Order: sequence, then structure tokens, then C-alpha cells
Amino acid sequence: MSRRNLSVSKKTHKHLLNKLKDKKILKIYNKFENNLKINKSFIVAVSGGPDSLALSFLTKIYSIKKSINVEYFIVNHNLRKNSLKEAKLVKALLKKISVKLNILHWIGKKPKSNIQSIARSKRYSLLINTAKKLKTKIILLGHHKGDLYENFFIRILRGSGLKGLVSFDKHSQIQEFELIRPLLKFDKKDLIYISKNIFDTYVEDPSNEQEKFKRIKMRNLIKSLQAEGLNFDKFDLTIKNLKLANYSIEYFTEKNIKDNSYFFSKNKSAILNDDFFNCPKEVVFRSFTSVIRKIGEKYYSPRGKKIDNLLHLMKLNRSFKLTLGSCIIRKVNRSVIVTKEH
Repeated sequence: MSRRNLSVSKKTHKHLLNKLKDKKILKIYNKFENNLKINKSFIVAVSGGPDSLALSFLTKIYSIKKSINVEYFIVNHNLRKNSLKEAKLVKALLKKISVKLNILHWIGKKPKSNIQSIARSKRYSLLINTAKKLKTKIILLGHHKGDLYENFFIRILRGSGLKGLVSFDKHSQIQEFELIRPLLKFDKKDLIYISKNIFDTYVEDPSNEQEKFKRIKMRNLIKSLQAEGLNFDKFDLTIKNLKLANYSIEYFTEKNIKDNSYFFSKNKSAILNDDFFNCPKEVVFRSFTSVIRKIGEKYYSPRGKKIDNLLHLMKLNRSFKLTLGSCIIRKVNRSVIVTKEH
């Protein structure tokens, strides 16, 4: 770097660090830094909402203080007429804090139903492919405390089990990549405060006002429950206790996979012995789901009903061959063979 560019960089860094003179922003940043604790490069998924812009600012300060490289990406889903225009607007906003925002484009046929779920899956796919190119294993997401509550209630409506109810956590894994949600302990009002003070504005997704999306309906329901006296401190305690129970089941799930399965060809295939399916039902369900996700290299698991139907089929003690979750699943004698579908 030339002396001139180095001087410009130092001035920019000083200008950004001066933002921490605001006592509230400093308090939020200190909480963020103590909660993150990453000492290697990572990428940040950006949308344009206040939570996402706040995450961009906080990670920019973090990168300056820790001297690590951070890359920023926004996905243009091309689902709305102005989506590219909005992505460019966010890019201009982040330029104010010397962040170069890269736009990833979803090219191809768009769905007419289950739009948000498919778009989310595509977003993760684009981000993971980008992370592979950059040779980084960490992706930061801007979900905050409100998202955690919304997800919990949505899972209840879906009839999710224990794992589903507590699956929205700070750390999660997809293939060899770690997804981190460092804002899960932050209120949205604090993130809005940062966005307004740093950027003067933020971008609202028009879909947030559309009641047809389940998440937005749930957001409005939670507001109503708050007005009726919902205590989130006790709610947090409930989630914590559920997580402790979930960890116990996860222990036996991992033990079952370790003791009763064999992976080969660089995790492209697995053989599950008869004992794999002789554990308690929930342990078998999770173990089998985990194997399918690992072999199929999918972030989202197949629907629980499909897994249940397949496990029931195995009890009939006859050979079969079918596909599920990008895997070919065969029962041969007393063993089950799972192979990645090509």
C-alpha cells in the first residue's frame, strides 16, 4: 500500500473509531466484541435492514481493532422489480464506512410458492459458494433477539420437536462452514439506533408489511402478546432449559452415529448397521437425519414426515431403494446404505 493510501486508511479508521465516543454505541460495541471472539477472516451477509447495517458497522470496527480481513455480500434475489436498485443503495450506504459491498445475483427461474423458504436456501447456497472461493469457513448473519422469538413460535405452529424449537442458535453448521449469529442477544431498537446514527437511514423490505408471510404474522402476534404482559426474561429461561434437554439427546445422537455407522469415500457414502436403528425413537430420527444432511450436503433437513415414513419402511424388514435429501438410500439385508445422489 502506498503512503498516500495508508494515510487515507488511517484517517478513515480514526473517523470510524470516533463513532465509539457515543456512549450507547460504545456499550453496544463492547457487548458485541466480547460476544464474538473471532481471530480469523470471515464474511458478512448483508440485507439493508437496521440489524444488517448495524452488523456491518460493528464488524467493520471489529476488523480494525483485530486487524483481520472481512468481506461483505448482499444477495439480489431478483424477486422484486427494485431489488437490484435497493442492493445498490445498500452498497452506497456501506461505502460511508469504507465497506466494499459485493452483490451476488440469483439467476434462474423464480418460485411462485414457498418463496421465502426457497429464497433463504438460495441465499445460503450463494454465500457458501462465495466462502469456498475466499477460503474462509465463517459466515456472519444479522439475526437478532426478535428473530429468535419469531422462529420459536413458527416452529410451534409447524409442530416441531424439541430440536426444532431450539435450533435457531448463535452457532450452526452447514457442511464445513460455521454460521454465526452474533446479534441474538441484542434488541432491534439498539440496532436501529446504530443504523440511524451511523447511516441516517436503512432499507425496509416491502414484504415485511405483507401479512401473507407467516413470519410477519408471527411478529405481529408477539407484539400483541407483549401488550398482554409476555415476560421475555422468563421466556428466555424456558428456551435455556429446553436447550439443556436438547444437549442430552444430542450426546446420545452423536454416540449412535459414532458407534453404529461407517463413512467412506470422503463422506459421500455411509453404511448404517442394525444397532443404529435400535436406539430410542428421537435418537434414531436425529441420527438418520444427520447422516442424510451430511451425505446430501444440505443445510435444511428433509421434512420430518418423510423421515418418519422412511423409518417405518425400514421396520418392515424388506429391501428397498429410494431417494431423499439428495441421497440414494438402500436397505440390503440388515444394513442401510446411504449414497450421495449424482
